[in-house]
Amino acid sequence: MAKIGFIGLGIMGAHMARNLLKGGHTLVLNGKRSIPDDLRAGAAVVASPMAVAQAADIVITMVPDTPDVEAVLFADDGVAAGLTPGKLVIDMSSIAPLATQAFAKRIEALGCDYLDAPVSGGEVGARDATLTIMVGGSEAAFEHARPLFALMGKNITLVGESGAGQTCKVANQIIVALTIEAVGEALVFASKAGADPARVRQALMGGFASSRILEVHGERMIKRTFEPGFRIELHQKDLNLALEGARQLGIALPNTAGAQQLFNVCAANGGQKWDHSAMVRALELMAGCNVA
Repeated sequence: MAKIGFIGLGIMGAHMARNLLKGGHTLVLNGKRSIPDDLRAGAAVVASPMAVAQAADIVITMVPDTPDVEAVLFADDGVAAGLTPGKLVIDMSSIAPLATQAFAKRIEALGCDYLDAPVSGGEVGARDATLTIMVGGSEAAFEHARPLFALMGKNITLVGESGAGQTCKVANQIIVALTIEAVGEALVFASKAGADPARVRQALMGGFASSRILEVHGERMIKRTFEPGFRIELHQKDLNLALEGARQLGIALPNTAGAQQLFNVCAANGGQKWDHSAMVRALELMAGCNVA
């Protein structure tokens, strides 16, 4: 069994670390947030990312944004300072693809391997070890990490070279945002027209409009359960990556821009930390009608 360092124990990371422990691995932990008692009891806790890298064979990071990954990896007491040749660094955060390529080069220059492996599936997927994991990096490093990925997820794909996992995750977040928007519009329409949104959702679940987002987030919209989950502020960050990437590529993503504006409406009304299914609240404001 491997000795695994895990940095970043938020909503997603804590569940992912638990699943690695259940798989029999030894964990070394570090995080800015308080570390849950059950993880603290089953793992070693160290004071810095550098100490994690010194103690572990494989280091996994799961932090919010590109600057956070850069700090964890390359600060004076960061992961890079504690690495020795032959180790593997896996970043499972969702960050900028171009920055990822630069980070990979810096880690590989130290004689180590680097994978970008962002995930999709939210807190439920992290808890139930059913995450989709999109990986960029070498095939050899991917095969080395595959048994660990199998403890955290189900749909595990090597997409391409460094940065390809992050590019895939950006594409995923475009689809998720636009589908949340479509479900929200449909349920607001149904409510405004006088139909029961819960029964409309139930009927749609049996047809071509069925989706995981209609199932999970449609229920959230109807029950008004907007505790995250996946926070709006994090989805805003991911759509910023999409829109900045589109600008660099010289392409238009008009509906992605529209979804970002709806998230901005939520944020302007104090909703940065709502679950991203709460995008429906922006649509409700414009319609003068709540789903429920």
